[in-house]
Amino acid sequence: MLYMDHSATTPPYDEVVDTVAQVMKRFYGNPSSLHGLGVEAHKLVQQARSVIAKAMNVKPEEIVFTSGGTESNNLAIKGALRAYRNRGRHLITTAVEHASVYECCRQLEREGYSVTYLPVDRTGAVRAGDVRDAIREDTVLVSVMHVNNEVGRIQPIGEIGSLLREYPRILFHVDAVQSIGKLKVSPAELGIDLLSCSAHKIRGPKGVGFLYRRAPVRLEPLLAGGGQEAGLRSGTENVPLIVGMAKAVRMAVERMAENTAHLYRLRARLIARISAMPGITVNGSETMEHMAPHIVNISVPGKKPEVIVHALEQHGIYISTRSACASGDDRPSRVLTAMGLDPARASSGLRISLSADHTESDIDFFCDTLQKVLDPSTLPV
Repeated sequence: MLYMDHSATTPPYDEVVDTVAQVMKRFYGNPSSLHGLGVEAHKLVQQARSVIAKAMNVKPEEIVFTSGGTESNNLAIKGALRAYRNRGRHLITTAVEHASVYECCRQLEREGYSVTYLPVDRTGAVRAGDVRDAIREDTVLVSVMHVNNEVGRIQPIGEIGSLLREYPRILFHVDAVQSIGKLKVSPAELGIDLLSCSAHKIRGPKGVGFLYRRAPVRLEPLLAGGGQEAGLRSGTENVPLIVGMAKAVRMAVERMAENTAHLYRLRARLIARISAMPGITVNGSETMEHMAPHIVNISVPGKKPEVIVHALEQHGIYISTRSACASGDDRPSRVLTAMGLDPARASSGLRISLSADHTESDIDFFCDTLQKVLDPSTLPV
């Protein structure tokens, strides 16, 4: 099997699996309980918080545990707008955000909020100048992802963060689900107030994530209940998954430099091979440093992407058509359409997402197989 869909989810590290199992068996107390078992569980949660904070170079109290990237994004956006409703009802985002941001903003529009969706260029990048031009007196929040999950384009987060320092009343949220462990992410250096992470994108367990919230930024919680996570996320903490996530974050950050260099080498080889194939176009920027190391998006106009996905699966290769959250949608890709690609390219996108465990031989096997399945005699239109 050759799994090349790491942007959808990743196989957890063996060490993470072992840690989750051990904590689940031995430390099953409720972290809110006053007895010894509860105290042990609470200590593990706090230790995990400190591990993640150290890896992100932030304070432990600025880490809020959630169920994953979707909840983190919703808590950041809705929580901030509702907590600072006295400042206004306008937010700025981009046309290429993940569904958990894009649909969150659409929902807020139905509640009476005003949203500006910034355009992107042909490579998928938003312009910091457009952010400045979109700012109004009632702007409360800017939300821009670090790495686009479908195409892999890196957004100018540092430039936007620097710009927003001139507007201290406007909060800056970054969906960093696809960048943590691949690129350096330092909220303080980048001027980020709120940052989302999901563990299963960095070889951690599914169903857990965190939101970095710069102190003293206020958020209105989405859930009413027992007041866990400093009142921001009620519900009994999932101690095994939280501890497993902390291990995955630490391992991803520690191995980032070596893994990223390797991934960029694989990406260059993959693009070189694919670019030589007739009928295929690579989407995004041709400048390597503008792109995340692990994502390559291509279009095969005239071919149904789901047919190619299933044809590759017959050879034990697994890729996707777009974000896993939208993989069953047969409409043209919202992201590729926003980039200005014609309907044929926007409807035929394929996403290949790599792991540091992949080798050059894996890249060659994938390309040889792709060329084989695209043969008109073997692949139906």
